[in-house]
Amino acid sequence: MVIPVHNAGERLVPLLEAIRGQSHAPKEVVIVDDGSTDGSAETAERWASDHPETPWKVHRQPNQGPAAARNHGAALCKGEILVFIDSDCLPEADWLEKMLAPFEDPGVVGVQGAYRCDQEEWIARFSQLEIEERYRRMLRADSIDFIGTYAAAYRRTVFQEQGAFDTRFPMASGEDADFSFRLSDRGLRMVFNPEAVVYHVHPTTLGKYLRQKYWRAYWRNLIYRRHLSKMWKDSYTPNTLKLQTLLGLVFPASLAGLFVGLPWSFAPVLTLLAILLLSVPFTCWVARHSLPLALVTPLVLFLRTFVLAAGTAHGAIKGLWVKKDFL
Repeated sequence: MVIPVHNAGERLVPLLEAIRGQSHAPKEVVIVDDGSTDGSAETAERWASDHPETPWKVHRQPNQGPAAARNHGAALCKGEILVFIDSDCLPEADWLEKMLAPFEDPGVVGVQGAYRCDQEEWIARFSQLEIEERYRRMLRADSIDFIGTYAAAYRRTVFQEQGAFDTRFPMASGEDADFSFRLSDRGLRMVFNPEAVVYHVHPTTLGKYLRQKYWRAYWRNLIYRRHLSKMWKDSYTPNTLKLQTLLGLVFPASLAGLFVGLPWSFAPVLTLLAILLLSVPFTCWVARHSLPLALVTPLVLFLRTFVLAAGTAHGAIKGLWVKKDFL
């Protein structure tokens, strides 16, 4: 098991307690401290020393990002299955057992777990409903093409053969999607197990939520450059979100219609109307769980659309589609 850590703070000890209490005891746990400045490495080392019954390893590295931290941890592992969890997660007691179960099928090379949220902030609950709506899509698929590293497992031989995570992603911004798409492009089978549950920390303010979306959209340019077919369809991202982002990119150009006259002067209004109409399915999904959240959903999705469009445009302008450094 690999746990990348960067300034995990108070979350680290509860996570390690939960790992220690798993129904299926881990054979190895590698904690990779990615240049923390809050004493996370020292906390992990004390924990390993105080609990020698579990084979803990603590590895320190200068800050290089989560992809490098996970790769370093994987290189130190010897088991057949590599399991990854993030330091802002808290697994249920049978999480590891459920993560390993699908590997009884020799055709499975990767497993995605699920996360839940027990936060009270409205934007955190909104984020969780976003994820659960995507889980519905994944449950309909016999094989998935996306695994998020908050609860991920791969056969070690496949992980090594396929080149591990790309360290040119400097933040948690798509290295897991890129690796998953590589496996999918080669016809390798990955599955979703909704019973392998971790509790995850979502953004607690609208600003943090939108900032997270911005940078994910920024790096999505690089992912789509490498995996062009995923622009149109993947097992995780709703096509309505992709269409809304496209409309957000088109909207500034549509404003030119105001200076041309009819019928082009309707273009901005029609673009905005299309964005709002595409929000209806998810708003109805939210309404089934929380009417108050459903009332603000169209506004949040409207803001998300233009943040995703801005992040996408920024990444394109910065050359993620053409720079040789990112081939």
